Amino acid sequence: MRHLQTAFTNFFGKRTKYPRFKSRKKSRQSAEYTTSGFRFRDGRLTLAKMTEPLDIVWSRPLPEGARPSTVTVSRDSAGRWFVSVLCDDPSVKPLPAADAAVGVDVGLDHLLTLSTGEKVANPRHERRDRTRLARAQRALSKKARGDGANRCKARRRVARIHARIADRRRDHLHKLTTRLVRENQTIVIEDLAVRNMVKNRSLARAISDAAWSEFRNMLEYKADWYGREVIAVDRFFPSSRLCSHCGSLAGAMPLHIRKWTCDNCGTVHDRDVNAAKNLRAAGLAVTVCGAGVRPQRRTPGGQSAAKQKTLRREP
Repeated sequence: MRHLQTAFTNFFGKRTKYPRFKSRKKSRQSAEYTTSGFRFRDGRLTLAKMTEPLDIVWSRPLPEGARPSTVTVSRDSAGRWFVSVLCDDPSVKPLPAADAAVGVDVGLDHLLTLSTGEKVANPRHERRDRTRLARAQRALSKKARGDGANRCKARRRVARIHARIADRRRDHLHKLTTRLVRENQTIVIEDLAVRNMVKNRSLARAISDAAWSEFRNMLEYKADWYGREVIAVDRFFPSSRLCSHCGSLAGAMPLHIRKWTCDNCGTVHDRDVNAAKNLRAAGLAVTVCGAGVRPQRRTPGGQSAAKQKTLRREP
């Protein structure tokens, strides 16, 4: 009833479509139990209308003295069952304040490039299992349509490969985001429109495999847990074309250009490291001034300044 109430609230708020029943075949199967619907004693979970506790392999022990308020049992498309327990964790508390701030530029050649110059390699999890996935998808496509046993087995075989890829990707992102949040007080990222970027057929698969949106979501909720700050810089801010040394703005810069030399000061820039440095500087300006980050349209002291001097000299 609470879920139905939320669905109708979102519908009348014009945020979603009219609520419809969940499909057992297509939707993720799940059931939510409140306090009166389960019993948790001595690390054993018993659901309503069950005589014996569930046989669960816990990924980690619950916090000492924790009392679960909600239990959600779900099954994914690969046929794996999960139990999610909602409770308060007293160990999650703000970390001691730190002076470090870092700019993070995401990419495809390297998953992350930090303003410190460090580059994190892109594991490309999907590419490692691409051959197995293609073979399983071809086998599935040859099975007759319907609810036959052979088609269900083939579909589950594809789902298991997808689940393996997603698990590796999620584990890697958890380790990266936890490290960034623990080491830095302020983390500056770029506000990318990933939904629009995946419309590029040439880069859609690589962008989806990089999971930039999931990286940002993890970073934001962990920063909220541990008292850190995440700043998203405007997506039109020219972080790659702006010289981090003198502030001059370069011209058009296609993606294949990975290094460039500033025409004003002669500094040789690595494209990704330069972008991360500019993001860090822009984020620190936000924390100090409280102003938003706007895209820079003209070069300081460049053509616009020369035109102004010329106009002033005219009688």
